[in-house]
Amino acid sequence: MRELRARVAALESARARPPRHHVRSLLAVVLVVVGCLLAPLAVVASWAADQVGDTGRYVSTVAPLASNADIQDAVANRATDALMSHLDLPALLADVAPADRPRLQQALGGRLGDALEGAVRSFVHDKAREVAASGAFRTVWTDANRKIHSSLDKALTGSGGGAVRLTNDSVTLDIGPLVDQVKQRLVEAGLTPAEHIPAVHTDFTLLRSDQVGKVKTYVRLLQLAGNWLPVLAVLLVAAGVLLAVRRRRALVAGCLAVAVTTGLLGIGLRVFRVFYLDRLPAGVSPGAAAAVYDALTHFLRTGVRMVVALAVVVALAAWLSGPGRYAGLLRGLWTSGIDAVRATADRAGLRTGPVGPFVHRYHAWITWILVAVAVLVYLLWSFPTGWVVVGIALCLLFALAVTEFLATPD
Repeated sequence: MRELRARVAALESARARPPRHHVRSLLAVVLVVVGCLLAPLAVVASWAADQVGDTGRYVSTVAPLASNADIQDAVANRATDALMSHLDLPALLADVAPADRPRLQQALGGRLGDALEGAVRSFVHDKAREVAASGAFRTVWTDANRKIHSSLDKALTGSGGGAVRLTNDSVTLDIGPLVDQVKQRLVEAGLTPAEHIPAVHTDFTLLRSDQVGKVKTYVRLLQLAGNWLPVLAVLLVAAGVLLAVRRRRALVAGCLAVAVTTGLLGIGLRVFRVFYLDRLPAGVSPGAAAAVYDALTHFLRTGVRMVVALAVVVALAAWLSGPGRYAGLLRGLWTSGIDAVRATADRAGLRTGPVGPFVHRYHAWITWILVAVAVLVYLLWSFPTGWVVVGIALCLLFALAVTEFLATPD
């Protein structure tokens, strides 16, 4: 009898002792952590593969810069400096035809004597600014960027040729065609000797940093990784969640960790922008440099916001579907609200007819179909943004509410 009691006590103790899953839990944590650390790199890899490899998308990104006032001022200043370095003012003004001198004197503000160089520089700059603000400059700007494989490819991988080049940690654009347009305007304004200025090829700095040479190596690796890195990050997090003992909790924690690590990338882009603009060399327009930086990183920042929004939505959905006290309270409020709306509709004489029993019978199937449709819409969306993710989630929530409203028993 004593032996039997001892055996029963041992069995009850063994049954009460929770199973040990130390190795499994540790492996799940490692997989989730590695996936979360790869998430921001996956965003950069996706940006490098899509933005750097898609010339059309790049052109649509940088084309609006031609209308940016800071870009126009910086280009006009660069063109003015290039032309003034080739102007021998006394000789050129001596060669001005007598018939053109009154028109030129009027254009220079009547100053052909004192403060000649300042007057001519102002005159040349005005013409350069006119060209920079014209449709001709927008055409030159767009064509120059369209002819290359991608300016990001030049800036961050150094490959290819064309109008954009990466030399000495600077990304430069040849604005020679713009200078030709300015020369033509100077001739039309009366400075006829300007037509004898030889072809001028001068560079406008799009991007300059001592770190470009180093960054391009890393981004090249991410570009090669392409869209495989995002898939790997998702698979690692998913494997960690499936391996975890408490999968729902692991999913919520993993998604929030992805949101945090990716959000840190977005913060890093903002911080780097400040440091980059603060360390610009003399002669580079901060406004123009900021406009170029913002344009080149636009889709990267959009990707960051999209991943953060998606991770938060998935984490919130996993938490709301769990057994937690507050999650149950919110679900109760949701159900009570829909029941109240249904009761009001019933009092108004609105009936679902045969639709209600059908939806009630296949409620679970309809719910999963709606979720699958939402996921499919997200996957088929060309370039989803954070607001697209939020919009899809709200549409899904509305569809689920309608389904719950229609689901009435026989």
